[in-house]
Amino acid sequence: MKKNILPSAVKGSIQAPPSKSAAQRAIAAASMAPGLSELSGAGHSDDVLAAIGVCRNLGATVIEDGERLFVGGGISLPGKTLHCGESGLGIRMFAGIAASLAGQVVLTGQGSLTHRPMHPVGESLRALGVSCHTTDGKLPLYIRGPMPGGRSTLDGSLSSQILTGILMGSPGAMSDTFLEVKNLKSRPYIDLTIEIMEAFGIRLTNHNYKTFHIPHGQTYQNTNYKIEGDWSGAAFILVAGAIAGQVTMFGLRPDSKQADKAIIEALAKAGAGVRIGDEKIETWKQDLQAFSFDATHCPDLFPPLVCLASQCRGKTKISGRKRLMAKESDRSATLMDIFHKMGIQIETDGDDMIITGGEVRSAQLHSHNDHRIAMAAAISALCADGPVNISGAEAVNKSYPGFFDHLQIITTT
Repeated sequence: MKKNILPSAVKGSIQAPPSKSAAQRAIAAASMAPGLSELSGAGHSDDVLAAIGVCRNLGATVIEDGERLFVGGGISLPGKTLHCGESGLGIRMFAGIAASLAGQVVLTGQGSLTHRPMHPVGESLRALGVSCHTTDGKLPLYIRGPMPGGRSTLDGSLSSQILTGILMGSPGAMSDTFLEVKNLKSRPYIDLTIEIMEAFGIRLTNHNYKTFHIPHGQTYQNTNYKIEGDWSGAAFILVAGAIAGQVTMFGLRPDSKQADKAIIEALAKAGAGVRIGDEKIETWKQDLQAFSFDATHCPDLFPPLVCLASQCRGKTKISGRKRLMAKESDRSATLMDIFHKMGIQIETDGDDMIITGGEVRSAQLHSHNDHRIAMAAAISALCADGPVNISGAEAVNKSYPGFFDHLQIITTT
């Protein structure tokens, strides 16, 4: 799919998309809870649909009714391979959950996920006493539980998603689990995991993100759960307001555990207008100045942050670039590629990305099949000197299927 985005001012109000991070965790938790749970507002992104498919193959019943999901929980050893689509969270989360089952589970995926390194998953599960083999360091994964529990040490430097899966699967271990985690990145996502586990009746102890204790023998409890708005997708629209006019987004929790809520801090540092209300965030254009920001714990913010930096006077420094290498694309390289084509200078210095603000040019771009790259190109196009054509724009379906519809709403009102 191609999208041709014209320079435009923005003005309007839209509802934030549902958080796929929260939705996938909640679907998994509900699937492990005997009884019927109702999840509202999970959305229809590709990653959420993949999570539903996995849980059905694990034996849960999932019925879709408009914006509601009714999940009849109870999982068991699957009779077929679990297909996680292109979801990095999905493959890592369900790997930990599969490790709680007695027998072999095979997990696979598609697209860019087939090229992403899986040896950290294998190393982490083997440290827990679970048999886990990759296929030359890639998918498929072959996991054989059950998880024995006990004490183990994990490396948290590559992805917090592996820890999310282990935490979610640990209540089903054969004994209490004590985890020592070194150099944990993306800590807010662990807060989100714990919040959702607690909503479904699981208790655990977190000591400063360095040690975790999960008592065994606990059972997830069915409940009704509302999926919050997605700060990751909303960040692009909020940046659009800051560089091209004014927007209001509803459905965002100011007290959210999501890491990408930090976009508010970055917007304020850049001098954008920001107003925070009750599940409502408004941003508007003001004189924008270069800023410094550490995105180590929120690497998904890099694309919208680069959009913002491109419209700031001076040189902006964003730290945490090394977290971008194993995403849907090598986002460090792809951001430099598309913004170079749009006339924006980006340099790298170790873990830092340095963006010099300037005039965005008309360009022919490709999304690199990365949802956040497609959205970054579209938002920056609002300030271009001519049309920006984006090939592979359907990549947005992974997380924010309504993105281009929402962009049209705020550019035509």
